[in-house]
Amino acid sequence: MSSNQISQSRRNTIRTIVALASASLPLTGAQAQSFPDHPIRLLVGYPAGGGTDQVARLLAQRLSDLLGQQVVVVNQPGATGAIAVEKVAASAADGYTLLLISIADTVVPALRAKLPYDLERDLVGVAPIVGGPFALVVNTSLPVANVKELIAFALSHPGKLNYGSPGVGNSLHLAGEQFKLMTKTDIVHVPFKGAAEAVTATVGGQVDLCFPPLSTVLPLVDAGKLKLLAVTGSTRASSLPNIPTIAESGVAGYDRTTWFGVAAPSATPKPIIAKLNDAINKVMSTAEMKQIHAKQNFEPMKSSAEKFNAFMKNEIIQSAVLIRGLGIKPE
Repeated sequence: MSSNQISQSRRNTIRTIVALASASLPLTGAQAQSFPDHPIRLLVGYPAGGGTDQVARLLAQRLSDLLGQQVVVVNQPGATGAIAVEKVAASAADGYTLLLISIADTVVPALRAKLPYDLERDLVGVAPIVGGPFALVVNTSLPVANVKELIAFALSHPGKLNYGSPGVGNSLHLAGEQFKLMTKTDIVHVPFKGAAEAVTATVGGQVDLCFPPLSTVLPLVDAGKLKLLAVTGSTRASSLPNIPTIAESGVAGYDRTTWFGVAAPSATPKPIIAKLNDAINKVMSTAEMKQIHAKQNFEPMKSSAEKFNAFMKNEIIQSAVLIRGLGIKPE
């Protein structure tokens, strides 16, 4: 081979290396500005028509208008949301495949021994959407008027009270277990097939109390069929300023809420994450979205992607601690 041929071969090799290196570089600001240039998919791990789906569709519609590209909700139900999480985790990290993530997704890793993904490793938080407290409600015949009286009654009658939930490892179950742990009370857990069944059983007196989503029980509270003692968040619900939190009722530090957000494959370039975060925060800051979600006793959540990602990781850890404390071994 001649020296000219060798030189040409080296130049070709260098061009190839430079091209490969350029392809792996993160997006520049200019490239991020062109995002998105085609529709975005927002995967939801539950069937159409449910509460999670409704949150996703409200967001998708407004994001489509703001971004100038359609945001399409794709329902991928199954395995308690794990199918949708797996699909997003394995998708191209380009911002065009996102996940509607919720508190339920942060519980699954502690319950499953073998998942085809690692939630902390494979996904990154983009932005929160909305959050809201659970309610602590009791049967009307229970002789307590507030949380302190409930704790005192439970301590003086160990093992007599029971509470309902939609099943072992469910967020509402963990809300009850955290209450028991922090109050050192012996309250028996009774699992049902769903939250509605647990609430019905509380109304009927088959169980004494439960921790359902606030919006689902307010009509029963207003009708005098349940007593609402407190909400489970760190702050009072804006729609119910006279109802205390469990934390301010003598259980300092208690905080369990339901929440929804958006996540993406972990290698998604930061400029894309930042653009999506900004868009979601703008959508959720509108008066329209605040009014719509207030009817469900949800409040828009707003934060940076970094803070939301840290929040997600803390939720994963907290759920794992509660699951281990229950002695539940991953299946």
